[in-house]
Amino acid sequence: MIIIIILFAAMGMLIGVVSGFFGVGGGFILTPILLLLGTEPIPAITISLLYTIGTSLSGAFAHFKMKNVKWKEASIIALSGMAATQAANPLVYSLNNNGYDETVIPFALILILSYFAWSLLVFKKKNTLNTRKPVKKWAFVFLVIIGVFGGFLSALLGVGGGFIIVPLLISIGGFYPKHAIGTSLLSVLFIVSTGFITYFIKSPIDLSAGAILLAGGLAGAQAGAFLTGKYKHAEMRFMLGMLYLFTALSMVLKLFGLDVIGMAILCLFLGFLYIKMLLKWIGKRKKTRSF
Repeated sequence: MIIIIILFAAMGMLIGVVSGFFGVGGGFILTPILLLLGTEPIPAITISLLYTIGTSLSGAFAHFKMKNVKWKEASIIALSGMAATQAANPLVYSLNNNGYDETVIPFALILILSYFAWSLLVFKKKNTLNTRKPVKKWAFVFLVIIGVFGGFLSALLGVGGGFIIVPLLISIGGFYPKHAIGTSLLSVLFIVSTGFITYFIKSPIDLSAGAILLAGGLAGAQAGAFLTGKYKHAEMRFMLGMLYLFTALSMVLKLFGLDVIGMAILCLFLGFLYIKMLLKWIGKRKKTRSF
């Protein structure tokens, strides 16, 4: 039992680092991992939303201190996203009652993750951060659409919505990655809180696993947010795109019954990501001491 608690806390912390670093809540990684481990879709969604509440709160606070949060934009996204979660919830239960949830939800994750991997890794060649101008004329409508889209998929897939909100703010809204991340984390906090309460009222579950994951995630999100200061915008964009790509690949393998291989590939890439972050942090510390 103690070993399981340690493993869940460690997993929560590691996912939390990614959450704080990219401003994505962590659910888009945790939900696939829980599905790969054999958890039923609705409990997996509920646990992921609970986890994302904690990591979003922790990460948003860290980015607030670094002045990366745009409050007006975050408020618009949050309000529209909270409303959208209520539209997605009945759809998930309908899929569950008809036995389609274990196929449709992973497939939807694959489509969404693949699109955003493309938008960050390929589309950036045509619209670089240096030439892309922020949306101004239709800014309010644009933010509402992002909130609705993020909130709907948040409740449908058990993700924070940040993995959708962040790349849209960057690629279309013209936000710098650090500002997109901070703004996303604050809006996601309200979106996932609404989604979690709705699911838990309808389908109460044992939250002990989620609490253990969350305990680790709170510490990890702070560390991840701190590490954003060590990277350039373009480098963060590329890393996020690759993370989407490998997570989508793990879900493709799940659909073909290759859950173990999918988990191994995702863990290997995450391991590479953590080593890269660690080496970057060590390198920065050495440079600082040399001065």
